[in-house]
Order: sequence, then C-alpha cells, then structure tokens
Amino acid sequence: MLIDHRTYRILPGRVPAQLDLYSKLAYPVQLRYMGEPHYYLVSETGQLNTLVHGWIYESAGDREQKRAKMMQDPDWKHFLSENAKAGNVIEQANWLMTPAPFSPKIPPAKIVG
Repeated sequence: MLIDHRTYRILPGRVPAQLDLYSKLAYPVQLRYMGEPHYYLVSETGQLNTLVHGWIYESAGDREQKRAKMMQDPDWKHFLSENAKAGNVIEQANWLMTPAPFSPKIPPAKIVG
C-alpha cells in the first residue's frame, strides 16, 4: 500500500475560495479516477491556512497509472487552469508513504482498484 500525502499552504483568507474551487472542479474528477481520499483536512491550529489530504494506492504503479489517466481528462486540465488563475496556493508538498508494520490497518474499501 502507498499513501500520497499532500499539504497545501493557502493565502490567508483564501481557504474557503480554494475549497470551493476544488470541490466543484477537482474533487469530482479525482473521484472518477482514485475514489474517495483517505482524508481531506483543514488546519484549525498550528500552521493555519493549510489543507492536507491523502490518497491510497495499491502501489507506486497503481498511483502512476491512475494519475496518468486523470491528467488526460479535459475536466482535470480545466481545474489546473482555473486553479492557477485563482492563485490561492502558496506552496505544495507531497510525500509518498507506506504504513509502518504496527500501523492500524486501513480498511480495504478505501483502496480503489
């Protein structure tokens, strides 16, 4: 199993706008290719104006294949264009991570194959 953990820093005051843009244009496309995320979180303390989400894949190859299909989707390209125009995102970081041996098991229903 592989988890793609992503963190986005958003301009102060623009989190609601980014969430609205994402929920309307990106989330439906990602659901088509990757299923529901394992988590999608908004910071309440610490580094504010931060969004974090994680997607579960069977393997690096599974992730590569699903993302390649998504990147060809005109709706995804539209989101990327609108997201760039909006200019809400300051910084993005992502880590590809695997669960530690003692980590609680993630229910198989979360893995979209």
